[in-house]
Amino acid sequence: MTGSHDDLPERAFGWWDMFVAEDDDPRADGGWANDERSVLIGSLADRRLTLEMKCAGLDAEQMSRRSVPPSDLSLLGLVRHLAGVERFWFRRVIAGEEVTRPYTSADGRDLAFDVIADAATVDDAWATWREDVAFAEELIARTADLGQLGEGRPVPVREVLVHMIEEYARHVGHADLLRERIDGRVGQ
Repeated sequence: MTGSHDDLPERAFGWWDMFVAEDDDPRADGGWANDERSVLIGSLADRRLTLEMKCAGLDAEQMSRRSVPPSDLSLLGLVRHLAGVERFWFRRVIAGEEVTRPYTSADGRDLAFDVIADAATVDDAWATWREDVAFAEELIARTADLGQLGEGRPVPVREVLVHMIEEYARHVGHADLLRERIDGRVGQ
């Protein structure tokens, strides 16, 4: 293998190096009531919290740092992408709102991963993501039957929740690798 990895952080893993101590971890990691709603909502909430944990304490440059060429994958791009995913599935598919994804060009190109190292851009991404997560949480809280079909598309609400858990699980895996490349932090 050619090239040097001297400029990368040293890889370190151990329970001593977790993002938060076990007692301080905000995620439930199971233990929900034994019903479909509690498990689906709890699992999605934990995946959302994991995304926030992966990005905690990073500045704009670190949030916008790309993985490896030619990929445009970055933590900031993931936050922006997931804000768009939240908006599409909950506002458009379930609620039937005529909204477009944020970070989309006039001609429909996805610009979520077209990021710059700017604190205001990072703040905007988090604000957009949090707004769409809050909308989704409130919408699901007032949806009595998870078998209800979306108003925008005839997709059951439970299927959207499962899709969102899968979407977050995949992307927090990406976030794991991105965070390790930034400062060597791994796990959780």
